[in-house]
Amino acid sequence: MSFEKEILPFLTKKCVDCHRAPYEENGKKKEPKAGLRLDAAWAIVKGSENGPVLTAGAPDKSGIYESVMLPKDDDAHMPPKGDDLTKEEIALLKKWIEEGADFGGWVGNTEGMPAGAATQAQREFKPREHDVFFAKLEKEVKPLADAVLEAAKKAGAQVAPVKVESPLVRVDFLTGVSKCDDAKIESILPLKENVVALDLGRTVITDAALKTIGQLPRLVTLDLRQTKIGDAGLESLSGLKNLHTLNLYGTQVTDEGLKHLAKIKSLKNIYLWQSKATKAGVKQLAAALPGVKVSIE
Repeated sequence: MSFEKEILPFLTKKCVDCHRAPYEENGKKKEPKAGLRLDAAWAIVKGSENGPVLTAGAPDKSGIYESVMLPKDDDAHMPPKGDDLTKEEIALLKKWIEEGADFGGWVGNTEGMPAGAATQAQREFKPREHDVFFAKLEKEVKPLADAVLEAAKKAGAQVAPVKVESPLVRVDFLTGVSKCDDAKIESILPLKENVVALDLGRTVITDAALKTIGQLPRLVTLDLRQTKIGDAGLESLSGLKNLHTLNLYGTQVTDEGLKHLAKIKSLKNIYLWQSKATKAGVKQLAAALPGVKVSIE
């Protein structure tokens, strides 16, 4: 998100008038209410006379967000007068904080700014790699229609958003693992653009199911533990560009299967406990995927 383009406009319109650098009006000096300035990145990071008002990644611990969520008749509700933030503006503020509260290149009013404060603000609120990655995955993804969700649930899938207001979802069949076969996996194809995490541990799927899974373009985490998956099926995953974590604990995968995994350059974590893979095969895989963490025992 862009703070300057998406957040700053409504803060300026509805909040900054009471929360800006000291100024004179009719011969009287006006101080920012509660000592909080919202006209500069460094000042927002500094917070109010009562302490910080922003915790990157945690809207529920950020006073700047909590105050706009309070009931209108609460003394701490913001803004105390004038137009409230709209639902859309509140959602944008929440999302910005969740994604790391990144100010981008915006500095704001430097009046009264301590030396180095602007740099400190950028360093403290640099968005986490994880948040940036998922923010990119979310782009242009539409929320799932109720009918699509209902059909998946009828097939035995449990579907949940990865976080509030995100169109991205995690899917599992953990309440009916003994009934989850290759045909059931096909039922999640209508969700394919939205699925980022899929847990199929202990289900009765075979290599054929991986042809379906290979069609999930945003899949990040895949759990295939204690299934009958073998080497041949892994080839179907080679086209996944966002897969970070793959759990193959207790499967039939051997060193031959690891050759297919070597094509998935996005992999960061692979679990191979009690599989048929050897330390020699793991060594070759690690050489093909620099930086990957492979757990075999």
